[in-house]
Amino acid sequence: MITVMNRIAVKPEYAERFEERFRDRARLVDEMPGFVSNQVLRPVNPQEPYIVLTLWNSRAEFEAWTRSDAFIQGHARSGSLPKEAFSGPNSLEIHEVFQDSGRPDLVAEPRGEAFKPH
Repeated sequence: MITVMNRIAVKPEYAERFEERFRDRARLVDEMPGFVSNQVLRPVNPQEPYIVLTLWNSRAEFEAWTRSDAFIQGHARSGSLPKEAFSGPNSLEIHEVFQDSGRPDLVAEPRGEAFKPH
């Protein structure tokens, strides 16, 4: 199991438009094999980024998503906000889950190599 975290720095005056974009997302990822959940986290402290957090059963299934036509279609609107809506570049982090208190039977994701986006 892995988590994929995209930290997105959004200027306060664009926050509502940013959130609306996710409320109206294409939802194509929801049907992908291995997809578990998607959470969009709103910062409570000023100057902290939004976090888009997805959970996947395996890294292989996440990487298959990133190579799919559905990924391209699902991200087609990613440029729908102007560049000035963001206070900096986004940052993608991938973490392998080796323990989950809610899933004591979890088989840890094998330690993998660094992720290289396509």
